[in-house]
Amino acid sequence: MPGGRQPTLDPMDPLALARRMWLCLEPLHAVTYFASEVREALDAAGMRGFWMGYFAARSAPLGPVGPAVTGALFYNFHPTMVAKALPHAWRLATPEAVLSARLHGVDMALLRVIGDDLRAPDVSAAAQAARKAAELAECRGRALAAAHQALDWPTVPHLTLWQAATVLREHRGDGHVATLLAAGLDGCQAHVLLAAAGLTTAALQQETRRWSAEEWAIAVDGLRRRGWLDGDGRLTSSGRDARQRIEEATDDLAAGPYLELDDEERERLLQVAERLSTLVIERQGVPFPNPMGLPRRDGRG
Repeated sequence: MPGGRQPTLDPMDPLALARRMWLCLEPLHAVTYFASEVREALDAAGMRGFWMGYFAARSAPLGPVGPAVTGALFYNFHPTMVAKALPHAWRLATPEAVLSARLHGVDMALLRVIGDDLRAPDVSAAAQAARKAAELAECRGRALAAAHQALDWPTVPHLTLWQAATVLREHRGDGHVATLLAAGLDGCQAHVLLAAAGLTTAALQQETRRWSAEEWAIAVDGLRRRGWLDGDGRLTSSGRDARQRIEEATDDLAAGPYLELDDEERERLLQVAERLSTLVIERQGVPFPNPMGLPRRDGRG
C-alpha cells in the first residue's frame, strides 16, 4: 500500500480487520469485471455482451438460475436488466463452461496486470491463508457465498488467492444486503447513498444499473423524507450516521472468517494482498470511479 507498511492490526478490533481485508482483497477480485481477458473468455464461451457474461459468471456457482433468483441475490440491479441476460445465457453455455471461462480469463488478466510478482514465494502462503478463511466462513443465510465456497479450488497460488477473495467478497456482499434490508433501503436507494457519499456518481450508477431518472428521483425523495439527504441531494448528518451504521454492521458481519486466522496468517495475507492490489490499482486494472463504489487506497479519489 502506498505510504508504507501498515501497523500490525489489533486482532480484537474485528470491524477494522474486516474493513482492511476488504480494501486489500477487493481489487484482486474486481479485475474479474474490468479486464478485457475475462470479457473475451466469456464471449468465447458463448456469452453475448458484457452484462450477460457478468450475470452468468457471477451466478453460475448456483447452477442455471433465472432472473428472479439472481436479481434478488444481486439486489441492486434493475430487474429488467437481469432478465435480458438470464435465462438466455444458459441456452448458450452451461454454468460449468462459464465458470471455466471466467477462471481462464482471470488467470490471463492477473498475469498481465501483476506479472512476475504473482510468483513471489509469499503469494503461495498468503493464498493458503486466504483459502483457510474462505473455507471457514460461515455461509448459512449467504447464498452467493455458499455457492462460491462449494466450488473446486484451483491449484495455482494466485488463482487460489483470487478464488478465496471472491468467496470472501460474496460473503461480505451477502451480509451487506442483509444490512440494507434491515435499514429499509431498496436497491436504487443503496446507489443513491453511495453517490451522495462521493464514492461514485449518480450518472455512472444509473447507467450501469439501469435505474431510470424517474426511479432515481423517487429514491432520492424517499431518502429526503427520512432526513438522510438535504434539498441538494447531499448527505445530512443523519444520513452520514445511517450510512456509518450500515458500513459498521457490514464489517461486523464480514469479520468472522478473518478471526479464524492466527496473527501470522493475517499479517501475511494483508501484506501480500496490499502489495498485489496496489499493483492492480497503479496499473489501472480497476478504474476509478467505478460502479462498485470501491474507494481508492492511495488518496487519489
